[in-house]
Amino acid sequence: MRLVFCGTPQFAVPTLTRLLGEPGIHVEAVVTQPDRQRGRGLVSSFSPVKSLAVANHLAVYQPEKIRSDEAFAFIERIHPDAVVILAYGQIIPARLIALPRLGWINLHASLLPRYRGAAPIAWAIANGETRTGLTTMQIDAGLDTGPMLLRKEMEIEAEETAPQLSARMAEAGAALMVETLHALEEGRITPQPQDSALASYAPMLKREDGRIDWSMTAGQIYNRIRAFDPWPGAYSHFRGQRCHLWGRPLPTLRDGPETHAQPGIIEIRADILEVVCGGNTLLVLDALQVEGRKRVGAREFQNGARLKPGECFAT
Repeated sequence: MRLVFCGTPQFAVPTLTRLLGEPGIHVEAVVTQPDRQRGRGLVSSFSPVKSLAVANHLAVYQPEKIRSDEAFAFIERIHPDAVVILAYGQIIPARLIALPRLGWINLHASLLPRYRGAAPIAWAIANGETRTGLTTMQIDAGLDTGPMLLRKEMEIEAEETAPQLSARMAEAGAALMVETLHALEEGRITPQPQDSALASYAPMLKREDGRIDWSMTAGQIYNRIRAFDPWPGAYSHFRGQRCHLWGRPLPTLRDGPETHAQPGIIEIRADILEVVCGGNTLLVLDALQVEGRKRVGAREFQNGARLKPGECFAT
């Protein structure tokens, strides 16, 4: 089976690695996003997929726009049996979708039709899901609306962050993609249409998504801390400055009867920093990072800030 592989970030690397070693499959070329300038020195760097492709002496194509005539000619010239696409970063036009006989096969990090969109892992954690999964599908002109091929359900561990879950899913997805390709070639899969009535969406993350709403319970805020790591992070404002927070919910409610303490109020008990949250719950702070400064532990923050009674994070 002759393939073109289309992908960019680290999530796509395990699948490309697996395909390169799979008998009966040959990766003819890799399509990835153009090199980007990163860091303070604006140094041009390869995407993780390009780095792997170059190390394996694969042909690499990096169009600014995949919908261009040049990109069409490149893939048409190869005439692949299928294009495998993972987190590439551009919308594929209909005329390209029609080129390979087995279609463009995508690995999506959710159990479709739930969490269609750019950030399914982050939003599943943020919403408190305990299970998620992977779906292989043939892409069409819609947003993750194409017919489904194979699915694999996975558990979200209680303290798992988005990068940790992403790494596990990327490894599991590599095996699922190989299984999908062989089954497609052998006629053992009947593509199943999605029920759009069951669809939910996981839009691309924005900086504003990381702003903490202290009226949420501590458990809900903790889910967002895990989900939005490393970007945009979970943050609030302290004394007018953005402050990123890391913490965990107390397993029990606040001591005593429910009070009307303002959500966001900082409480100090035995050198432990706690923040009042919705539902009479408390978030224990482990670390904080005021914008422009280094990340510090909660006790160091407390000593440096010289907290006063009644101080709070912005609500």
